[in-house]
Amino acid sequence: MEDVNRLAKDPSPVARAGTAAKLAQEFNSGRFNANELRLAEQIFRAMVKDAEVRVREALAVNIKNTPSLPHDVAVSLAKDVDSVSLPMISFSDVLTPDDLVAIIESQGNVAKMEAIAGRKIVAASVADALVERGTESVVVKLVSNAGAELREPTLHRVIDRFPESESIQSPMIHRQVLPVTIAERLVMEVAEHLRERLLSKHKISAEMAMDLVLQTRERATATLSMGVSDIGLDALVRQLGENRRLTGSLVLRALCMGNVRFFEHTLAALAGVPIANTRVLVHDTAGNGLKAVWSKAKLPAALCPAIRAALDVVAQTEFDGRELDAERYSRRIVERILTQYETFGVEFDGDDLDYLLGQVSKLPSAAVAVH
Repeated sequence: MEDVNRLAKDPSPVARAGTAAKLAQEFNSGRFNANELRLAEQIFRAMVKDAEVRVREALAVNIKNTPSLPHDVAVSLAKDVDSVSLPMISFSDVLTPDDLVAIIESQGNVAKMEAIAGRKIVAASVADALVERGTESVVVKLVSNAGAELREPTLHRVIDRFPESESIQSPMIHRQVLPVTIAERLVMEVAEHLRERLLSKHKISAEMAMDLVLQTRERATATLSMGVSDIGLDALVRQLGENRRLTGSLVLRALCMGNVRFFEHTLAALAGVPIANTRVLVHDTAGNGLKAVWSKAKLPAALCPAIRAALDVVAQTEFDGRELDAERYSRRIVERILTQYETFGVEFDGDDLDYLLGQVSKLPSAAVAVH
């Protein structure tokens, strides 16, 4: 009552702001009974309509973390001018995803969208709206937020809208979980930057630059496909096929790394054969099944003996778990492939995987030619 009497004597904006702050703090204290809570809520509803901004600011700052705040009060403050709304938008759990989406779509305010993007939890529907409507700075803050629920289609949309933004690509790469199809697209963007850098800063031909980029891209793609689920591999292979990046050298590179599952999924996609049937054909000990599905996939015939050799080595070799294990594993596979090619009168003076793939791609019958 002392506060009420004081406010009656001095209804200035400063006094009203002080009363708003004190009331909000008392409301949070848990000392109000049911009747006092209802009265406080009525006062809040009057204060959100106060013409003086500093009154609404004082209320928002002091009540932003209050879980029992009436929903209509929270929404009114969130839709206010930035100095009033930003504390509520940033912290209030009373605001629902629908409330936040409505603010994004109706106001298009960058400061508010950045505040929403930085919330502790950002629901998928809210993230979708931010990606669709937000500026680059908004999306940077969103993809940098570990609490943002970013679905695979949403991440694809991010890359579609900002394909050359390193400010977005960097935090996206460091997200704890990144779908393999998104990782592959980022590899593509990085590879393109590499090509442009090679052409602009080094005196090499465009053809040589492209060869280096293709090697870098394929090595990265083969690596990121390791340990991915069958569902993830299906999505990755489909994306590679749609963009004409399922090459014979990529298939061979993956197999030389021991990634049989990626090889199987790729072959199944190119041949149009169910994955279960493809696995049976590929591992047919007589070798006729592999030849049949390889031919149906329209991959270079000259690579088939190398693939057969690689499959044999993979079946006979296990990782030993020591340092540089993956490199030794791959080298054993490459050496077997080189031995196979010697029967065709082709001589190699190196055993490096990139050298092998480069030499194989120069053979007339082994040119990279896929769908």
